[in-house]
Amino acid sequence: MSAFLETKIEFLKGVGPMRADVLKSEFGIFTYYDLLCLYPFRYVDRSKFYKIKEITEELPYVQLKGKIIKTETVGEKFNKRFLAYLKDETGVIELIWFQGHRWLEGKFKTDTEYVVLGKPAEYRGKFNIPHPDVDLASDESIKLNSALQPVYPSTEKLKAKGLDTKGLMKLQETLLAQIQNKVSETLPAELISKYKLINKEQAYKQIHFPVNPQSLKQAEYRLKFEELFYIQLKLLKSKNYRKQETQSFMFEKVGHYFNSFFNEHLPFELTGAQKRVLKEIRGDVKAGKQMNRLLQGDVGSGKTIVAFMSMLIAIDNGYQAAMLAPTEILAQQHFKTISRLAEKLNLNCRLLTGSTKAKERKTLLPDLVEGKIHILIGTHAVLEDPVQFKNLGFVVIDEQHRFGVAQRATMHAKNTKAPHILVMSATPIPRTLAMTLYGDLDTSVIDELPPGRKPIQTVHYTDAKRLRLYGFMKEQIKLGRQIYVVYPLIEESEKLDLKNLMEGYDSLSQEFPLPQYRMSILHGRMPSDKKDFEMQAFAKGQTHILVSTTVIEVGVDVPNASVMVIENAERFGLSQLHQLRGRVGRGGEQSYCILMSSYKLSHEGKIRMETMVRTNDGFEVAEVDLQLRGPGDIEGTQQSGVLNLRIADLAKDQQILQLVRQIATEILNKDPLLQKAENQILNTQLINESKTKINWSKVA
Repeated sequence: MSAFLETKIEFLKGVGPMRADVLKSEFGIFTYYDLLCLYPFRYVDRSKFYKIKEITEELPYVQLKGKIIKTETVGEKFNKRFLAYLKDETGVIELIWFQGHRWLEGKFKTDTEYVVLGKPAEYRGKFNIPHPDVDLASDESIKLNSALQPVYPSTEKLKAKGLDTKGLMKLQETLLAQIQNKVSETLPAELISKYKLINKEQAYKQIHFPVNPQSLKQAEYRLKFEELFYIQLKLLKSKNYRKQETQSFMFEKVGHYFNSFFNEHLPFELTGAQKRVLKEIRGDVKAGKQMNRLLQGDVGSGKTIVAFMSMLIAIDNGYQAAMLAPTEILAQQHFKTISRLAEKLNLNCRLLTGSTKAKERKTLLPDLVEGKIHILIGTHAVLEDPVQFKNLGFVVIDEQHRFGVAQRATMHAKNTKAPHILVMSATPIPRTLAMTLYGDLDTSVIDELPPGRKPIQTVHYTDAKRLRLYGFMKEQIKLGRQIYVVYPLIEESEKLDLKNLMEGYDSLSQEFPLPQYRMSILHGRMPSDKKDFEMQAFAKGQTHILVSTTVIEVGVDVPNASVMVIENAERFGLSQLHQLRGRVGRGGEQSYCILMSSYKLSHEGKIRMETMVRTNDGFEVAEVDLQLRGPGDIEGTQQSGVLNLRIADLAKDQQILQLVRQIATEILNKDPLLQKAENQILNTQLINESKTKINWSKVA
């Protein structure tokens, strides 16, 4: 990167110390380069004007031209708002501001022509435009920008410093005026020529101020290509290095424990997919290089049994195994399942979580060091310094995205060599997302359900069919089945959601009265002993209906529960709906998922309901979810900072991703360490990027 682009942002004309502080805190903009990489999230075609009568709610924005005929301030205190009425030859529309009344009063002249830009909203059958941009029609800047105008993300703190879209536009204009011949190229000339990419400097100029749609398209392609290319190059180089250089334990045999379990204690016959995955794992662990494998499988596909049998291979070769889960409830569920299997083989399986008492730790920790414990299952508590193993050889990580890079790396520090790593994902991940999230891991997929499992039937009901729902629930209870009724619990609406949950519980109590019917209730605000009591009552079949929030999403396995009712289903994401559906269908009986929603659904809400009813395939569900929500919300990647993509969109840019992965593979096949002269630019760029970005997928 050129020294110019590394200049501190406070030295740019129009920024200064105060604006620099807010740019740093709000958007992490410390240098000129960081500002250049603050890309517009959309563009406004300033050449197009709408008439007021043409406005619809679906329009992302409208640009109007007309005269302001009246202004007024209405309301008191917190309800105070400023209104202006814009008129053109087709009608009148209300412009509304909820803040800045004093500054706005007297700003607009009546009978003067203005240009208004904003997002229309509908209220009581009429359209208005909240907080629009308003300029005099005679303003020269409007005429200059009568093309694609960038719209930048902003925040209240930035706006308070005058850094709304207009303010950020001015800073970008100032910076771009200075970058002539100061932007170093970051891709080899051969790649630029072969794939007809514009140069980096032009890409920056056209992404911020495109002269036409074609130049914008070229700039977007260049920047997306480069961003995804370097992600793939880094992941694949890391994968190659690990496979060649990272030594691990060689598990040469499949011995007594594995064979005894397979021949005498296997609870059901393995599917072809489970056998295939075990064969892939077996091939990895006997090679002497560290295994890093992602195991994907739908809810109930039998990942845990594969993980257990893989751990048995480690134990057969004289090594210990560990399993990490992100929450106590999930760790306890895994412990319950695996310890029951381990008992049959006289193996010592122990649980370690934040709740493990000091007295128990006093015996557990020495036993672990002495090798008396074969399998340790736990939460982040396993990563703490006092926890040491005699010879840890195999680690299973469930829900890997919930563990930070530094935390995962500590598992290697507990060993002389890197242990083999099996990463499990309960949520099927779309291929493009997996290539970016886990691109340096080998991937295995369990794509068959265990024998005897019937596909869950999913239906969508509105409130008008509630009586039919209650009748169906009573039929199922009569057949000896149990039922989940789940309500949303969204943090922002927690009080309202808990009220809905309690009202729902009261309503169900009237429809399903004692003593004929018994119900449990479960939510996150309850004390843990009370939650355990209610959950155990349901698990033991002592209650017919469990009314709950999404705390039952993971870690609960009740084979007798055959009906999942999801209230306000429109408020859940597809991934969460699919996870909840997976709580039923654990036994041999036909199971059902009933999605309850209001009659009026958004376009996205309709797609979610239709997808759930149409398919049980978690990978298909995940693909639709990626299209609807983008990668940020899937697998918690937004929270964990995994996918901080500046411009690429995995939902839309799958072809680019596949192309650059192929290109990166070809380059590394010819030059694994990027030592050739023509690849020095790639090596330099990877080194520069490693200073600012973590290698999120490197486990060991």
